[in-house]
Amino acid sequence: MIQIKKKLTSIFLIFVIISIFVFSKFVNHPRYFYPKSKKVNVVDSYHGVQIEDPYRWLEDDQSKETKRWVNSQNRTTNRFLNKISYRNKIKERLTELNDYEKYSTPFQEGDKFYFYKNDGLQNQWVLYVQDEIGSEPKLLLDPNTFSDDGTVAISGIYFSHDSRYLGYAISSSGSDWKEFHILDLNLRKNLGDHIKWIKFSGMAWAESGFFYSTFPKPMEGEELSGTNENSKVYFHKLGTDQNSDILIFEDPENPRHSPYVSTTEDNQFLILYQSKGTHGNTVAIKKITKPNNSFLSVISDFEGEHGIVHNIGNSFYMVTDRNAPKNRLVSFTLDKPEMKNWIEILPESEHTLQTVSFAGDKLIAVYMVNAQDKAFVYTHGGDFIQEVQLPSPGSLSGFSGKKYSQEVFYSFETFNQPKTIYRFNLNTLSSEVYKTSGIAFSPNNLVTSQTFYPSKDGTQIPIFITHDKSIKMDGSNPTLLYAYGGFNISMQPFFSSSNIILLENGGVYALACVRGGGEYGDNWHKSGMLENKQNVFDDFIAGAEFLIQSGYTSPEKLAIRGGSNGGLLIGAVINQRPDLYKVAFPAVGVMDMLRYHLFTIGWAWAVEYGSSDDSDHFYNLLSYSPLHNINTNQIYPATLITTADHDDRVVPAHSFKYAATIQEKKWDNPNPLLIRIETKAGHGAGKPTSKYIEEQADIWSFMYYNMNEKISY
Repeated sequence: MIQIKKKLTSIFLIFVIISIFVFSKFVNHPRYFYPKSKKVNVVDSYHGVQIEDPYRWLEDDQSKETKRWVNSQNRTTNRFLNKISYRNKIKERLTELNDYEKYSTPFQEGDKFYFYKNDGLQNQWVLYVQDEIGSEPKLLLDPNTFSDDGTVAISGIYFSHDSRYLGYAISSSGSDWKEFHILDLNLRKNLGDHIKWIKFSGMAWAESGFFYSTFPKPMEGEELSGTNENSKVYFHKLGTDQNSDILIFEDPENPRHSPYVSTTEDNQFLILYQSKGTHGNTVAIKKITKPNNSFLSVISDFEGEHGIVHNIGNSFYMVTDRNAPKNRLVSFTLDKPEMKNWIEILPESEHTLQTVSFAGDKLIAVYMVNAQDKAFVYTHGGDFIQEVQLPSPGSLSGFSGKKYSQEVFYSFETFNQPKTIYRFNLNTLSSEVYKTSGIAFSPNNLVTSQTFYPSKDGTQIPIFITHDKSIKMDGSNPTLLYAYGGFNISMQPFFSSSNIILLENGGVYALACVRGGGEYGDNWHKSGMLENKQNVFDDFIAGAEFLIQSGYTSPEKLAIRGGSNGGLLIGAVINQRPDLYKVAFPAVGVMDMLRYHLFTIGWAWAVEYGSSDDSDHFYNLLSYSPLHNINTNQIYPATLITTADHDDRVVPAHSFKYAATIQEKKWDNPNPLLIRIETKAGHGAGKPTSKYIEEQADIWSFMYYNMNEKISY
């Protein structure tokens, strides 16, 4: 009996010890109860390597099962967000910050001027027309009337050469698919022309209609996920049905060579480009009036980026990176288009040439100098005239004009200065302020600095840091680090009403210009693509370490954010260095690097990433793919994945599978791992103001709550 009692006592003590251990672990590492995601037995073989894909069923975003999963995940996320007491206060402040008149840069077409305007909280920007600058604007197109919930947006406008017709594209719920309509500007009414299933194309006007490119209509149920191939160029004559459109160009032997077209301002030439991915294109030209003639090839090898920006008769001006990684402007004649006959107008310089605009008898070139813009005025022959004087380092857009232009407009912005629109006189070469921002905040106490930090291999990476003058460098400041790192896309100073929430509440905003972008030309881009992709992650990780070592923040106060290719970046770095961050926001990210090329236009990114179909690329992709490298041994930061149900650029299956996997593998993570799935929205373009405010409120609430920080509102 005594022995039995001793055994029972021993068992009880063991039970108590285990219970105390389990309870203490639960207290210190509270479990978040996530929706159960079923697993299926799917295994793929890549070059002899077996890869499980248990959440393959989530790739079918139209299935009832997936929709139930989405609803369940959103309910879980909303329950978490609803308990944040200051969430509504942040939303109220964001609403206030967005409730002011916003204008686009005006532009001239014919004898009239056009611009977009948002009265404040309108879901979509409205297109207006003026007889002259300063006259009473008249409403021309209001996309807010296209739908009850503001989810139908204008995604492009295209004027006929005689300024009689306005072609405009609309997209629904943020999809890349567009529909074309034609507005008669004299009669102020729509024609019956209606072109459907357009993607990645504008209208290239000729006298009696326009050219455009389109992919075949997708199969039912695959509108948002089916592969986009076999694009063709058509001509649509006004007043006819789309079924009667004339096929101008196709390349059936190369279904993944995507053609797109433009016409010259003088309405004499059709320019045909072809690409086989997101980098590299061809150029060919022919007379519009000679439709039976073949295109004359200028560039045929897909090596580098080239674009015709102007012509004077048979002389063409082209921006190219051929033998010029930071770009140059050349000219050539149609009878001698070979490279040996090119004439340099603006030779390659130490800074990256971004844009060239021809307006009146001037050309205006915008260069990027350490990720900040400078603009210079030249003659058409490339003779320097003067620099455009700017108020400070920052970012520019605009300067577009026509041969008849006497003035052009441009906008300027920085992290702490909202967009200001300037009017630039092409005769006096002087600027004057045209529109300023009426946003309800004062930038006087904010400062921005640019500095450089060494990456893992010693490469110096530029970073912009913005904060209130009063912050202390004691490592206690809530900080958000943002980057992109791919596709030759540059990160430059920009103003964000959303970031004011951070800056008004003791925070620091940091933007790192990591490799893979275009800040320093094509070489900077190539050093962050394909087999060099790890450089991007190393650059970002080094940026986080720099902010911590410099006293701006600490791992307990650092959040990281990126979207699309930047979402991939965030997914990769929280796998590689989860200890550096407290909060992470991977947005609309490319998370499954082994299957990304199987959806919509994903195959075009293979020039950037490589494809798992190739064995060398496969091992490189597998080494950093966010979905396949989740670290089960370390604590992960609080993570809010964001995507949208109509994203047909980076299909939501990436985020769905990633969320299901990270919740399964990190079920006992002490920080929440949630996904926010927006409905009737896409990759980001055309998102209604109301949805934008709600999303940003959720992001800032999630960040401050998980940092155990207070909001001053």
